Amino acid sequence: MSLALKYRPKHFSELVGQESVAKTLGLALEKGLLAHAYLFSGLRGSGKTSSARIFARALQCAKGISATPCDACSSCVESLQGTHLDTIEMDGASHRRIEDVRGIIEQSRYKPSLGRFKIFIIDEVHMLTKEAFNALLKTLEEPPAHVKFILATTDPFKLPATILSRTQQFHFKKIPLKAVVAHLKFIFEKEDVDFEEPALEMLARSGGGSLRDTLTLAEQAISYGDQSVSALATSQMLGLVDSKILEEFFNALIAGTSVESLLRTLAEHDTAMVLEEMARFLKEAMFSQKWSLGVLEPFMSAVAQAQPLLNYGADGDFVLALNTLKMQASLQQTPQTATPKPAPTTQAQLPAQAPTPPTAPQAGPKELFQQFIAKIESTNAELGRVFREFLVFQSFGNGVLFLHSSADEGANLLLRQHYKTLIVPCLKEVFGPSARIETDKSKPRPLEQFKENNPSLMQAMQDKLGTTDGKVEDF
Repeated sequence: MSLALKYRPKHFSELVGQESVAKTLGLALEKGLLAHAYLFSGLRGSGKTSSARIFARALQCAKGISATPCDACSSCVESLQGTHLDTIEMDGASHRRIEDVRGIIEQSRYKPSLGRFKIFIIDEVHMLTKEAFNALLKTLEEPPAHVKFILATTDPFKLPATILSRTQQFHFKKIPLKAVVAHLKFIFEKEDVDFEEPALEMLARSGGGSLRDTLTLAEQAISYGDQSVSALATSQMLGLVDSKILEEFFNALIAGTSVESLLRTLAEHDTAMVLEEMARFLKEAMFSQKWSLGVLEPFMSAVAQAQPLLNYGADGDFVLALNTLKMQASLQQTPQTATPKPAPTTQAQLPAQAPTPPTAPQAGPKELFQQFIAKIESTNAELGRVFREFLVFQSFGNGVLFLHSSADEGANLLLRQHYKTLIVPCLKEVFGPSARIETDKSKPRPLEQFKENNPSLMQAMQDKLGTTDGKVEDF
């Protein structure tokens, strides 16, 4: 049996990283505050289907409705085996037609034969057709007293608003890295698998906040290392870049020595993976204060600008080489801070007026962006954390604040919820009444603006692609 199935949670207390959802559902069961329809949304492998099954088993338990089902009565045993007659699971991806929904409506008319309720769990519900949603709508709004619906989806924005308004919604967030590592450690100890702590962090990062994906990778790592999970073997299996190589690479850039051999080593890996590992390494270096912010900022900016180029179809080796050149160029630039010294003046030459107080230097776009985040953070700490973690400043011009976004589904949901009520007012207050936001996920930067801001990059792209008309139309 796979690790994901063997260690699938059977009670709310076993859910990893979803404490708020588990607490809310548990209290609802204990106090009898039950809705007729629930919607569980969030990243794949975050516990939506497992929570739906636990919730259904708690409702059907013969010893009474409670947050902790007994697991011993006939209803609990059959629920654990997936054979309970009154708990019907349906995959919305393969049963998406109106005929399938009509079957649910027909079954809902009959009272339960074994349990307390007839419970319908529909996974990936966003895959249902428009006609199927319309057919489900009336039953979902006013179901018989003995019917409960539990819908699960990875994309709640594809559901009609009429469906969303008739369900009690729970969002399953991305599972924190520390929680995933702790769960992996618990499983490896129970399975008597030798492991190294850095290897667990590699697996957790590669899982991307999905516990199921992480456990699948963990099984692969156990097989690859023959019941031993080491950091070296795990990095080789996952194709990750050794952090020692990255440290040597950035140290060589700072020292001004050759990075040619290190660049060839990095080119052996997937470019997207290399840029992702660079971003992670620089983030850790910032927290540990390994280098000054004056060194880290241009490095981070170069990596952020390099990542979108891969989406345009640019050659990976070229993007990596260009990224290195931009880092080297940023270190060679020296700020022009010297100002001409004014000629000395006598008391007689001074104008007869009150001294003018010194004016504070005008803040640049990056400083304004930090003020913008701070203003949001003072009102909503969680939203401020999303901005700091997932959104990177790119440029500001003509009233447009351009950001690079790496937000996941949960972060996007939070951003959309507060966009009009909080984000836009703070944006206009800091950047002006006509300011607006664009991200490289929602709308790519105009080509003319890209040419204007990156003339050397455009020339390099022309040389690489061999264009003859002096234009680069699409990359």
